[in-house]
Amino acid sequence: MAVTRELLRSAAERLRAAGVASPDHDAAELLAHTLGTTRGRLVLVTDVPGEAAAAFEDLVARRCGRVPLQHLTGRAYFRHGEVAVGPGVFVPRPETELLAGWAVEQLTRARDGRPQTPDSADPLVAVDLCTGSGVIAKAIAEEVPGARVHAVELDDAAHAWAARNLAGTGVDLRHGDLATAFDDLLGTVDVVVSNPPYVPLEAWGVGRARSARPRPAPRALLRRGRARRHPRARPPRRRPAPARGSGGRRARRRPGRVRARRVRRRRAVGGGPRPPRPQRPAPVRHRPAGGPGTPGRAGAGPAVTGWAP
Repeated sequence: MAVTRELLRSAAERLRAAGVASPDHDAAELLAHTLGTTRGRLVLVTDVPGEAAAAFEDLVARRCGRVPLQHLTGRAYFRHGEVAVGPGVFVPRPETELLAGWAVEQLTRARDGRPQTPDSADPLVAVDLCTGSGVIAKAIAEEVPGARVHAVELDDAAHAWAARNLAGTGVDLRHGDLATAFDDLLGTVDVVVSNPPYVPLEAWGVGRARSARPRPAPRALLRRGRARRHPRARPPRRRPAPARGSGGRRARRRPGRVRARRVRRRRAVGGGPRPPRPQRPAPVRHRPAGGPGTPGRAGAGPAVTGWAP
């Protein structure tokens, strides 16, 4: 029998040397999976039997070979539960949870804005394209009661994992191409969501990656007025540049920022800050000596206002 602490320390060192980002966490997860317990209850285990220690060492070696941790344990956590994953399907990522939450929010808003009756024949309809392991369709079915959820997957291995995860949820899972899988739902869908697999440019090449990009979701599925996309998929808005001159871009700049920018430009070229402007002399009142306007002399005119020499 092996000591639990020594097994964990040795496994973490091997994982760290292999470049695994979270060696301590992965070592504890693998040992808990081997012993059939949770990571939090490992503190109650002092010794590990020989067979379990050998199985644990095999899992650690596979993890050092960059096999995903979720594929070794056979499960991945997603939103409020866990799903089964393994070879042939991608592990759900955090942004997939955001996408599922967005779909749930859109369906909830549509339900609140639609009159509901006990015998309503117009339920909410959601479609998940390229469902993969089926995590998005499962989340929608569990978090939006009463909604009709449909999903489609083309790959055989991924479809098998989706069927396993969606069993008993009421989701209509179909095996086929997304372009033709839902011809019977045209114009009846409230939300269309998809999180297709990512295609690395280094693995496929630029030309092939462009041709392998998934086609956009068919808008013919959506109800009229429901053609909405996830905010992350919207292109950034660009404000038109105003015309230069009066009221243009230069006129809208803040004067403080303009002055600071000019000072930085002068310092960059070695000119240093601009010297302060000379103060304008104040106007004075004077009278020519002995001329008209001298006090005490007849014919004195008004005083002459001018600038001192």
